[in-house]
Amino acid sequence: MTKSYLIATNDVEDELIVSRSRFICYLRPCTSIAQAKSMLKELQQLHPQASHHCHAFLTKAADNSQGYGFSDDGEPSGTAGKPMLSVLQGGGIGEVCAVVVRYFGGTKLGTGGLQRAYGGSVRQALTFLQSKIKIAMVHKTLACQYSQVDDVLHVLKQFNGEVLAQDYQQQVFFRLAIPADNLLLMQTQLQTMSVGQLVLISENNTIT
Repeated sequence: MTKSYLIATNDVEDELIVSRSRFICYLRPCTSIAQAKSMLKELQQLHPQASHHCHAFLTKAADNSQGYGFSDDGEPSGTAGKPMLSVLQGGGIGEVCAVVVRYFGGTKLGTGGLQRAYGGSVRQALTFLQSKIKIAMVHKTLACQYSQVDDVLHVLKQFNGEVLAQDYQQQVFFRLAIPADNLLLMQTQLQTMSVGQLVLISENNTIT
C-alpha cells in the first residue's frame, strides 16, 4: 500500500563559492518532468552567461525508484546531476527539483571536486527547504441506503476522508478518498454501525 511521505513546500535560492566558482542552487516543488523542464528553461534564461545549468529532480517520494531525473549539462559525466540527485534522495523530501547554476571561476576542480561542489550546493540549500506530509489516500466505493447517508458522512468525517463523487439512484453510491492509515478503522466502524451491510470496495490506491 502506498505510504505518506514528505514533499517540498517552498522555493529556495542559495549560493556556494568553491575556488572562485559560484554554485547557485535553486530548489522548488516539482510534481512532473514538465515542471522540472520549465524551471530549468527559466533559469537558463535568467543566467544566460553561466557555464552550466545542472539539475536533478524527484517527482515522487524521495525513496521512490521511479519519477526522477538528472543532467550534468556538459560537466564531466557523473560529476553534477548524479551527486545532486543522491543528496536530494538522502534529504528525504520528495516532489522537488534542484537546479545548480555554475559560473566558472577560472580554477578547475577535478571530478572529485565537482562532485563535492554540486552535492554540497544542494545539501546546503536543503537546510532552507520546508516540507509537509503528503497523506496517502486510498480510493474506495461504497453503496448505502438513503437512511444511512448521514451516518456514512459522519464516519467519513471522523476519519478525515473525502467524498469524490456521489450518485443517488435506488441506493446511494459514493466514491471516497480515505487516508490509508485510517482505512481499517473506518471499515470496522462502518460494519459495526450497519451490522455488516456497509462494505468498502477497492479501487486503485493513489496519493492525493
